[in-house]
Amino acid sequence: MLVKTKAIVISSLKFQEKSLIVKCFTLSHGLKSYFVRDAFSSRKSNQKIAYFQPLTILEIEAVHKNKGTLENFKEIKIASPFHSIYSDIYKSTIVMFISEMLHHSIHEEETNEHLFTFLETALLWLDNHDEITNFHLILLLETTKYLGFYPDISDIDMPFFEMNEGIFTPFNAISSLTEHESNLFKKLIDLKFDNNQKTFHVIERQIILRILIDYYSFHLDGFKKPKSLDVLREVFS
Repeated sequence: MLVKTKAIVISSLKFQEKSLIVKCFTLSHGLKSYFVRDAFSSRKSNQKIAYFQPLTILEIEAVHKNKGTLENFKEIKIASPFHSIYSDIYKSTIVMFISEMLHHSIHEEETNEHLFTFLETALLWLDNHDEITNFHLILLLETTKYLGFYPDISDIDMPFFEMNEGIFTPFNAISSLTEHESNLFKKLIDLKFDNNQKTFHVIERQIILRILIDYYSFHLDGFKKPKSLDVLREVFS
């Protein structure tokens, strides 16, 4: 089956000496994995290593056999070239972290066009803005809308956020955030990318990041804490 679609690179893994296994979140078919032969070859090829940096947005033509095996690209080009993401240490660190979070969060080969469109729009926003200290926090929370566990905010005036059920309650249960943590979480829920990025202090951002990772852990089976988390904390400390 020949497919033409946009795709966001989630991860790439070197295979043997010259090849890559690339995992992409595609607009048309959800999560797919591709085998890129001779990706490290010196000969000219349209399958360049630069195409497979984390969260690069591609236009691909590929053969999908849909048999649970690795698929193959026929043609690749960059759909939306980034101008600052890979040259800015803060943005590149964010992208590395988010790609790892998505790697551990998106598992189904199911179309999720709304999630794809959201991620594409968010990445283009990141590339074109400089005040980005809360970007990863807002993106991770917003992504839960498309993964099925966005917090129920109907009782947001209640003092405690209960992580397992994803609701605000009057009771401080075992799996609840403290009242201070719940208030920080409420502030995050109200934020959009264009809001003041200095809303939180460094320590508050670290607390919220821990909350988000714990929240993902509660709601996604087999979720693993990203290895790039320590790098992110160091860069934004």
